[in-house]
Amino acid sequence: MKKIIRTLIAAFGLAAGVVHAAGDEAISWDRAPKQTTDLASLQNGAKLFVNYCLNCHSAAFMRFNRLRDIGLTEQQIKDNLLFTTDKVGETMKAAIDPKQAKEWFGANPPDLTLIARSRAGHGGTGADYLYTFLRSFYRDDTKATGWNNLVFPSVGMPHALWQLQGERHPVFEEHESHGHKTRVFKGWEQVTPGSMTPLQFDENIADLVNYLQWMGEPGQNTRRRVGVWVLIFLGLLTLTTWRLHAAYWKDVK
Repeated sequence: MKKIIRTLIAAFGLAAGVVHAAGDEAISWDRAPKQTTDLASLQNGAKLFVNYCLNCHSAAFMRFNRLRDIGLTEQQIKDNLLFTTDKVGETMKAAIDPKQAKEWFGANPPDLTLIARSRAGHGGTGADYLYTFLRSFYRDDTKATGWNNLVFPSVGMPHALWQLQGERHPVFEEHESHGHKTRVFKGWEQVTPGSMTPLQFDENIADLVNYLQWMGEPGQNTRRRVGVWVLIFLGLLTLTTWRLHAAYWKDVK
């Protein structure tokens, strides 16, 4: 038994060391403002997605005309969100050539239709991941794209929204624990300003993430709304059935 206990303690210590090493320079995920019922937020997020994401990333399972579900008319979609050669009934396909994308970035950019549903982890939801990831780029001249990301180190994706956010550098503090030196993330230092203030940029990223979350399941708001009424109906049906059962069996007892 003592050998087993010592083995478990040693294994726990090794695992803790691995987690500690992996946490060097890592940052926790921020909580994303989830507002998939806010039509204005979803519309702004759709505009940002088309203007900044759709150049490289496809959303092959989403059609442009589905944006009518967030309050846009077909004419608004045609005038503001379609490329010249696209039609309102087509799916959202990236403008970039896959071969060129692989040559430039090392891999073809992934489809984003279900990205918010596929990135959930121990740090939070997929929306939390995306909200933190899109706000964590910084200049790194050692990378081919000139950018790096604290959430996804050595990511092949450049900072597509850098003109809105400006350039920032992460600030770290060195700590020593158990003979190991680690760098702990403390915040950001603005190097050059963007066209938006930090608050405005965060709000726009929240809108973009809201849209990505909605795009993963466009019927989610209807599902929740109908689900509430279904539960109310089942509750009333259960109560009615229970009282009928009591009425039918009262004479037998």
